Amino acid sequence: MSTEAFLIIFISFWAIISLFPLAFRRFKVPSVIVLLIMGMVIGPNGLGLLNFLAVNLNFLGVDPEVIRTHSLTMINSLGSLGLVFLMTLAGLEADFKLIKSVRKPTIWLSILTFCMPAIAGFLVYFNFVPDDLPGQLLYASLFASHSVGIVFPVIRELKLVKTRFGAAVLISTVITDIGSIVLLAVSVQLKRMQAVNTTASIKSLSLFDYINPEVFGNYFVPVFLLIAVAYMVTACLAVNKIGRYAQQWLTNDEDALVTFFLFLIMLTVLAGEFLGINLVVGAFIAGLGLSKVIKDMGDTALFKKIEGIGYSLLIPFLFISIGMKTDFSLLFKSTDNLTIILYTVIGLVGSKVLSGYLAMKISGFSNGKGLCAGLMTVPQLSATLAAAAIGKDLGMLSDDFFNAIVVLSIITTLPIPNLVRFVIEKCNLDFSDVGHITPYKLPKNTDKDELHW
Repeated sequence: MSTEAFLIIFISFWAIISLFPLAFRRFKVPSVIVLLIMGMVIGPNGLGLLNFLAVNLNFLGVDPEVIRTHSLTMINSLGSLGLVFLMTLAGLEADFKLIKSVRKPTIWLSILTFCMPAIAGFLVYFNFVPDDLPGQLLYASLFASHSVGIVFPVIRELKLVKTRFGAAVLISTVITDIGSIVLLAVSVQLKRMQAVNTTASIKSLSLFDYINPEVFGNYFVPVFLLIAVAYMVTACLAVNKIGRYAQQWLTNDEDALVTFFLFLIMLTVLAGEFLGINLVVGAFIAGLGLSKVIKDMGDTALFKKIEGIGYSLLIPFLFISIGMKTDFSLLFKSTDNLTIILYTVIGLVGSKVLSGYLAMKISGFSNGKGLCAGLMTVPQLSATLAAAAIGKDLGMLSDDFFNAIVVLSIITTLPIPNLVRFVIEKCNLDFSDVGHITPYKLPKNTDKDELHW
């Protein structure tokens, strides 16, 4: 693709990212929702703006298909980097000093919001395909996963990061996501063990794709758990240690320090991918390791630079790319598909809301806050879609179940931020009550307090 075509495509998407969230701020529509909707509209399943641009740029002497393919690669690649930055910033902002004050809600949220949805997902798949254990476990992992990409921006936008409520929801979301990734790996490994005598293509960088599953016998799960825990502890400590050395070496060169920190983050993510650990976990661990280093420096400018790269450039492309992959026409594809979608949506939403509500009630929070916590665990986004794509590629999910997950992602993602805001306003929830760290109440004038990204 020529430089001129690339610039036109990039500027077109940048105009969408810059202007449309501003236009909808007066209606209190979160930027993430605007970007998701715009991705749906301009994508191949919507108005097809990308295809329109590709066809009308042929005067530059470039094949429209080349422009379309390269543009999609660019958007998806920037979206993947956006997910890395989003999780890194979640790790940088996560205050695990609060974990002592949120130990009870974090434990209950982690247990209930993992187990109850996982059981619901297992039963939904079992209802349609009773003799496919790997598929049942895969669907369980999809139900158990949370969308940190939605939860963290909502908590951040509502200024709940430093409250006991926000800390408990965020920390438990990460813990639950780790559990769902392990369950996903187990289901994939079981599928490969069933197909040990067949030819299977390599689907990722994971070393497990190159190892005969018979090597592990019946001990794959404890081995993988041990590797995952060892990776997380080692990576967090190593990133912290290396980050401190780098801070001493590059004290007077802040730009070089930012560059080195970004390299360290990417290296941590890559190491996790080699061990079969999703980049969501690797990026969060890297951010967590650097968090103390940056905070001890007492210089907010360094954090602002990393934050600016993420929220101003890369993270918007994450939500644009997800929106472009969605297709509402899947809702009407067939009667069987509608039945699977109905069971999937009801099973996930019901189990998520109920488990979050029960966990917060057991921990002493009010009904309104329990409902908010349950709602925040409902959205299913990039990690869920990625896992579903893996399952489809390996033949673990049929088109009907994959379509159900795609529709589930759309239905559960779009209304949640505004629904949480509505519950807070309707129930007049005050997060400055006894036991919470930071006084907070949803401001009446949300426009000036709302983040632009």
